[in-house]
Amino acid sequence: MTTFALAVFAAAFLLFQVQPLIGKFILPWFGGGPAVWTTCLLFFQVLLLGGYAYAHLLTRWFNQRTQAVIHLALVAAALASLPIIPGTQWKPAGLDDPTWRILALLAATIGLPYLVLSATGPLIQQWFTRASPGASPYRLYALSNVGSLLALVTYPFLVEPLLSRQTQAAGWSCGLGFYAVLTVLCAAKLWRAKAISAPAPTGDRSLRVTEPPSPPAVKLLWLLLPACASVLLLATTNKLCLDVAVIPFLWVLPLGLYLLSFILCFEGPRGYWRKFYGVALAVSLGLVCLAWFQYRLPLRLQIVIYAWALFNGCMVCHGELYRLKPHPRHLTGFYLTIAAGGAVGGLFVAVVAPGIFHDYWELHCGLGLLALLLAVVHWRERSKLMVGAVRLPVWGVTAAGACLLAAALFSQPTNPRNSRLVASARNFYGGLKVFEVNRGDPAQHALLLQSGITLHGIQMLEPALRQIPVSYFHEGSGIGRVLRRFPRQENRRIGVVGLGVGTLAAYGRRGDVIRFYEINPEVRRLAEERFSYLAGTAARVEIVMGDGRLALEREPSQRYDVLVLDAFSSDAIPVHLLTREAFEVYLRHLKPDGVLAVQITNRHLDLAPVLDRVAEAFQLDATDVVSARGDQPWWILPPRWYLLSRNRDRFNHPDFRGGATERKERGRRVALWTDDYASLYPLLK
Repeated sequence: MTTFALAVFAAAFLLFQVQPLIGKFILPWFGGGPAVWTTCLLFFQVLLLGGYAYAHLLTRWFNQRTQAVIHLALVAAALASLPIIPGTQWKPAGLDDPTWRILALLAATIGLPYLVLSATGPLIQQWFTRASPGASPYRLYALSNVGSLLALVTYPFLVEPLLSRQTQAAGWSCGLGFYAVLTVLCAAKLWRAKAISAPAPTGDRSLRVTEPPSPPAVKLLWLLLPACASVLLLATTNKLCLDVAVIPFLWVLPLGLYLLSFILCFEGPRGYWRKFYGVALAVSLGLVCLAWFQYRLPLRLQIVIYAWALFNGCMVCHGELYRLKPHPRHLTGFYLTIAAGGAVGGLFVAVVAPGIFHDYWELHCGLGLLALLLAVVHWRERSKLMVGAVRLPVWGVTAAGACLLAAALFSQPTNPRNSRLVASARNFYGGLKVFEVNRGDPAQHALLLQSGITLHGIQMLEPALRQIPVSYFHEGSGIGRVLRRFPRQENRRIGVVGLGVGTLAAYGRRGDVIRFYEINPEVRRLAEERFSYLAGTAARVEIVMGDGRLALEREPSQRYDVLVLDAFSSDAIPVHLLTREAFEVYLRHLKPDGVLAVQITNRHLDLAPVLDRVAEAFQLDATDVVSARGDQPWWILPPRWYLLSRNRDRFNHPDFRGGATERKERGRRVALWTDDYASLYPLLK
């Protein structure tokens, strides 16, 4: 059994080690948002379905020796397709939804190796049952999930902090070679097994008729239970990444809990205790409702709440799935249906939901479906619940709980106080809402642009205040001080990565050119249709659509006096905008005495140490300007701006030094980020 176990373990480890690795390669090319990772997960789930389908057909229609020959040929082809590093020709050039481009990139880069590895679990388990008649293969399934979980746990804590992407890719290729050797040994055992056990007269087709098939209702639950778990996985990942940042730690934590539930449930009948996890799920869902209403809870507490709810939900889905498992002779069909369910859930979150929802309702839908499926399962079993001397049907109690849960979740107050929603939009790059606040008070009347719980801009609607920069860009902010005290106050060239509502256009004067870079077409539409900063400025405004860094890489030097980085994905600047290679691009576009202003306002990450290393590497004068809230109106926010310049005397004025934090006083020190190496985990507050 050792050889089969090692092959299954190695395949699972490689499958889940390559997921965050390939995600890090392509994340910078497509805006760095959560949808990039969600699309990757969709690809992985679809390829897993393809691998299970291949294993199912191979074991059903070919005899043992033919199976070995076909699979070994496919393994050889996968080795020939290495390396897995995507080429730069896949970088986007247009503004179309990049979902299908990402899927095509992944298929061309890791498609064949991933398909082969995906097929390993059910295929090797079937080979094991032929080579060791009477032995249960389900523990191999649990072992495969242990390998997957180990890969995910080691990635953010060992692999990512210690190894560059290139080294990771090379190591993964060596691992695929080791897997190939193990597969050859397993195929040899299968080849010899035919001489011991007499072959069926029609290959392995007799496997289909030895045991009666499961009824259609059970097969439907085989599909819906894993689909629900998949929705919970992707929706929880979206939720965490939207509110914090798109970092591997927040990718692998939900995926690791998802896999842990598979391990516990498929290890044996004692892994899933229905009553315990039913109560735990009810409690965790109550806490999720609390977190939705109190979204200012500490980051770590929010992560714990959502992670615990996800784990309990997956335990219930996979535990009930294990209770419905068929005879081992039908396991490839069982696994195929499970994989199909995972793919259905992935398609719903990654493709369907952005097209039908203007907000992120996937997690709500997943939790509602979970409650409904629980009611159906208990209805099939006619199970009862004792409440004192009264026996209540569990399915009825569960259905009532589902109604209460839906009412609580969908009544969540997502709007700011004293506000009304005037516009909303959602696409690959995220969801956006425009709120009108304080309509009855002219002095407080304003429009807000919000993505999730992150505010992206404010404009006052009182005519006297309409063109005044507010929120993170007010005159007392770091960028406000730069623009007010810049030596040249006319004919300035200002570049801004990230449009928002166009607030920085308020600083424009006649003769100035302000050039915005924006990746999300919906942001531009809302900034032009709902806000008036762009229309009301005296400067000439230019808008370049596309990823800011990629656009700057393609352009000749723009010779900016000031270049502003204000591109937020989730609650933080995307990692690829803060690497050494990115700053080489920015400095090429900056005049010798120009200023590079980076907004690092953030609830959960301390990005100043990253920029400290950039300042050291490029020998730049730098200051970290933190604006205090003080006794200011609500629309004046306390931002944090990190300012850099080649001019060593640029920030000597008290305006810049007054709120600065000296680099030598910081407790954290990190390595210089590059396109090949970056880690956000050490920067969590």
